[in-house]
Amino acid sequence: MDCPPAKSWSIHTRPEIIAKYQILERIGSGAYSDVYRARRLSDNLTVALKEVHDYQSAFREIEALQTLHSCPNVVVLYEYFWREDEDAVLVLEFLTSDLETVIRDAKKREGGIGCGEVKRWMLQILSGIDACHRNMIVHRDLKPSNMLIGEDGVLKLADFGQARILVEPGYLPDDENREAYEQSTRTQANVIQPPEAIPEEDNSCQEGYRIRDGSMSKEEYFRVLDEVKAKDFDKDTNVPDGDTSCLATCTASDVDEDVFKGSYSYEPDDDGDDRVGMTSCVGTRWFRAPELLYGSIDYSLEVDLWSLGCIFAELFTLQPLFPGNSDIDQLSRIISVLGNLTEERWPECDKLPDYKTISFNKVENPIGIGACLPNRSPDEVSLVSRLVCYDPARRATAMELLQDKYFNEEPLPVPQSELHVPLEKSGQDEDSGGWRDYKDMGSDSDFDEFGHADVTTTKTGSFMQFS
Repeated sequence: MDCPPAKSWSIHTRPEIIAKYQILERIGSGAYSDVYRARRLSDNLTVALKEVHDYQSAFREIEALQTLHSCPNVVVLYEYFWREDEDAVLVLEFLTSDLETVIRDAKKREGGIGCGEVKRWMLQILSGIDACHRNMIVHRDLKPSNMLIGEDGVLKLADFGQARILVEPGYLPDDENREAYEQSTRTQANVIQPPEAIPEEDNSCQEGYRIRDGSMSKEEYFRVLDEVKAKDFDKDTNVPDGDTSCLATCTASDVDEDVFKGSYSYEPDDDGDDRVGMTSCVGTRWFRAPELLYGSIDYSLEVDLWSLGCIFAELFTLQPLFPGNSDIDQLSRIISVLGNLTEERWPECDKLPDYKTISFNKVENPIGIGACLPNRSPDEVSLVSRLVCYDPARRATAMELLQDKYFNEEPLPVPQSELHVPLEKSGQDEDSGGWRDYKDMGSDSDFDEFGHADVTTTKTGSFMQFS
């Protein structure tokens, strides 16, 4: 295959960009995107310019951030530049730090992150994820370095390059599910907030974000998801993952223009499968749900909830919950804590593509989540356990957790103004394109550097058992 011709331009030579922005320095670089700090000439506002080299990542990021433009816990996209034969350049809110840096900084401080601080970080994360899920957006790459933080302590979800919108434009449910659907897809002006007893700091971006007419039950929530998953996808707006799904993207999020104007034409492959394009090769290994590690291509919002549990555990302990160095090592670490994946723990697990291909020795005495969270309260262990469980349907939704009594008990969440925010992000990782500091968390699937594997060849393929 012939290599594509080298590009004869760069972000520094694009007149429509340099007419509006002064590019100051490159602050992140990777195979699929570069990020620059810049100054908006009209008002001297510092912004981040994200030059995305991959069509799918740019498309998804813009589409998701347009949908979430009014959410106070999603990073702001001011505008974007995208013409034929050019990379998309997203003009994003510039934030000084991220949750990974908060965790790393806390390791150096006596006492780490206080319980009240942890609760405030959690509430902001939950608010952002709840906004995504109410709009049927699955992020698919949640981790601390993709949660940016401003000097004022406001946390915002970022890096939507792997996100998917799980409902096509113009989708209308039947009459039986219409009420639940409408409630699930409210604009972010109705995002649920924690119980009234929680003190609210003076922060304008928190105002007006409370459900006024009750909340949707978990049964209604998943009933809508089931209907959405049964519908055909609009292949013109839900770009398939294809062969470039495991992309390293940086950050992003709000615009008035139509994302589809002036963009590339794209004809996805159609193999006759209504769910064409979904892939298990997404996210970052340490935060990847077990159904993805077992090769599932029929998943939904629940993969974000598993990632959320891993992030919460890391806030409690300042250490990653499952720091696997390969996909098999990742599964092994999960099994040592939760026990072997069986139909008793998850009745649908036998439908996972690799469930009968990959087998581990029986773990007689799994240590449980509690052992991974020493010196934490039963409520804190329960909160993580409700997210880090095999059966996706049993994982607590962000909406449910926002109403959990844990956030309404002493010590209460601290005001945002009292959060400790390091001034700088964690160190750049040239391989990932963002501000990453985790090691061995690749998006690849591999069996390298793992222990002994017994491979048995059968008529239908090979069976691997790991010790």
